[in-house]
Amino acid sequence: MEKLINITLKVWRQKGPKVKGAFETHSLEGISTESSFLEMLDILNEKLINEGKEPIVFDHDCREGICGMCSLYINGHPHGPDEDITTCQLHMRKFKDGETITIEPWRSHGFPVIRDLMVDRTAFDKIMQAGGYVSVNTGGIPDANAIPIPKVDADEAMDAASCIGCGACVAACKNGSAMLFVSAKVSQLALLPQGRVEASRRAKAMVSKMDELGFGNCTNTQACEVQCPKNVSIANIARMNREFLKAKFQD
Repeated sequence: MEKLINITLKVWRQKGPKVKGAFETHSLEGISTESSFLEMLDILNEKLINEGKEPIVFDHDCREGICGMCSLYINGHPHGPDEDITTCQLHMRKFKDGETITIEPWRSHGFPVIRDLMVDRTAFDKIMQAGGYVSVNTGGIPDANAIPIPKVDADEAMDAASCIGCGACVAACKNGSAMLFVSAKVSQLALLPQGRVEASRRAKAMVSKMDELGFGNCTNTQACEVQCPKNVSIANIARMNREFLKAKFQD
């Protein structure tokens, strides 16, 4: 049942990566509990524009939980207090009338702030460019059943491939580690025969690029798995470590 609530927002404002930021406080009245979190931010921005003020910059695209661009830290949680969703799937019914909501960008050395709530996540693109693909000639297009793949392996590969690269794992990690993201991208290829040809080079290259870009190390607190909107398992991290060690022994 739809209700209207009044809320107070503490929103992070920052004009650039090298400029000191600060929180701004804004009040909104009559927000429908059936509206999404991003729709609420749209209402706030419309209010700011009407007042002759600068709207708040935040990232979004599909608004369907697919692209992962809606990366916001809400009340201390990546993507907000609900489970297994991205920010665009969060609805205002999760908040109470009169509540104060704190909104921040991802906090990570690897994700510098561009402006306000938008961060630069091209580091993930660079990690993928380092080896998250198959480049060898695998021949023509075979029939679907020509290469037998155990269902368990196929299911695990698809589970790993569900990672949308939103960066919630990095934001949740006290070390700012990107291990869950990188391991998911390594796993989705390592589990399939097409990905085995370049397996050793891939693991080393992607881990090396991750370290180069300033992401922290994994200390197995499992915060990344808890906050991942797509339930990507930390079992992928163990698999990536095995792939990396095997690659080192093959040198």
